[in-house]
Amino acid sequence: QVQLVESGGGLVQAGGSLILSCAASGRTFSSKSMAWFRHAPGKEREFVAATRWSGGSSYYADYADSVKGRFTIWRDDAKNTQYLRMHRLEPEDTAVYRCAADLVHGTVYTGDYAYWGQGTQVTVSS
Repeated sequence: QVQLVESGGGLVQAGGSLILSCAASGRTFSSKSMAWFRHAPGKEREFVAATRWSGGSSYYADYADSVKGRFTIWRDDAKNTQYLRMHRLEPEDTAVYRCAADLVHGTVYTGDYAYWGQGTQVTVSS
């Protein structure tokens, strides 16, 4: 059974930092796209960041404009884990952050992923 399990969320003051992790089990996602999305109350799902395979052991990183320069995505395929470092957090970043893996249709920004985690709550207080 394939699982994605997120961790690292919590309550942080504006301007603070957090690192989220997404640990995959049941299969490897090497060379497959992986991404972070977030769901805030009353809002639609929002793309945050993704990694796309560019050959060998290298990946491109894509970011939403709203997080560019503040968030960093990376992955460790040996550990089958994806990460998201979040700096200079803002109250608008408050959401449930979900990990997604294995893009099966569309683009990394809006496409369909085969696997999703349950999410980890990030709350940023002002």
